[in-house]
Amino acid sequence: MKIKIIRSRERKKTISMREVNGVIQLYLPTGLSREEEFKYIQWAKKRVKSHRRKNELKEKDADKFLEEIARKLNKKYFGGELSWEKIYYSTEQNSRMFGNCDINDKIIKISDRLLKMPKFVHDYVVMHELAHLKVPAHNGEFWDLVNRYLKTERARGYLMATGMGD
Repeated sequence: MKIKIIRSRERKKTISMREVNGVIQLYLPTGLSREEEFKYIQWAKKRVKSHRRKNELKEKDADKFLEEIARKLNKKYFGGELSWEKIYYSTEQNSRMFGNCDINDKIIKISDRLLKMPKFVHDYVVMHELAHLKVPAHNGEFWDLVNRYLKTERARGYLMATGMGD
């Protein structure tokens, strides 16, 4: 990934970037240190990769695939009683998080990193987030729901073994 640094004396605090013909143009204030410059180069690369992954997910209609998985798990483990407004893949989950359920808006975000993991791990994370629609806290009742998924222990072990436990 090519990066072109463009420094400006007029630019005091703002940082911006854009991609032009495959080259990231990173606009920085003149007074930034090399360490700060490096930090913003990493930030720009991460943003571009995330944007590219988002476009790939849209092209593959991945959210439709995810919706089908959630519906199947809902039917099998919750008797079809759960409902949500939206479930979609996110390219912006932090490195230790694979899913998030906003119980107020009923919106579920699933990390696109799960697409590279075994199906049972992927399904476990979806099951985990669906369970939050019924029980928000990680209490005994919540884990009773999640443990209905027969491969919960195995999936959690997989995530822990890869250093990404929930």
